[in-house]
Amino acid sequence: MTQHANSAENKVRLRHIAVLIPARNEEQLLPSCLASVQAARLLLPHGCTSDVVVISDRSTDRTREIAEEILGASGAVVCTGVGVVGTARALAAKVALRRFRGSPEQCWFANTDADCEVPSPWLVDQLRIASRGVHAIAGTVDVHDFSEHLAHVHRKFRETYRIAADGTHPHVHGANLGVRADAYLRAGGWAGLATAEDHDLWARLHASGHERVSDAALQVVTSGRRVGRAPLGFADALAAHNERAA
Repeated sequence: MTQHANSAENKVRLRHIAVLIPARNEEQLLPSCLASVQAARLLLPHGCTSDVVVISDRSTDRTREIAEEILGASGAVVCTGVGVVGTARALAAKVALRRFRGSPEQCWFANTDADCEVPSPWLVDQLRIASRGVHAIAGTVDVHDFSEHLAHVHRKFRETYRIAADGTHPHVHGANLGVRADAYLRAGGWAGLATAEDHDLWARLHASGHERVSDAALQVVTSGRRVGRAPLGFADALAAHNERAA
């Protein structure tokens, strides 16, 4: 398969979408995240099943209990102590495939983070794009609250977060990345990286010839916290604007 292969050859009917969420000590933000995901699931078309897998990784608060209370039988919550976001994401994908029990080419992974809120059309939009034969989609993020930062950070973020006039963009966020399960497996899945696991997977999808789309219209809102869970992740990149001149 090549990057320029006829997308008609890649088209399959997706039967299932699994939302994968790693979480560590997210008892405050996880309820809003899961509420938004549940709302997005309600808009999925008839005949498309869905699932949510939350990986509570080294949590010492009520992350697991809250996820179980909200999801009930409509999802799965797994605890781990790996402390590595790439490994936690990989575990979520493994659990999701085991629960689906169908063909990987009919399953779509919608990845986000526990400090994010997704818009109601988030899953429907991914299915619409995937129906064209696309294997992977990179969306964008917006920031919910800049209150932990200096006054100029809001403007700096807007100025430096590049989006082209046609809606394409250079950003890759594990908080907003969709991938068809068979392409995910062929590319080698999430690597056990503590940071940049999203860029790593995106690059391997390209290297293995899969059709990728970067679409700014697919946007989630993430927290603006100054200290993130993953080293050198989005929170650190946002916080770096505090050290730059206004």
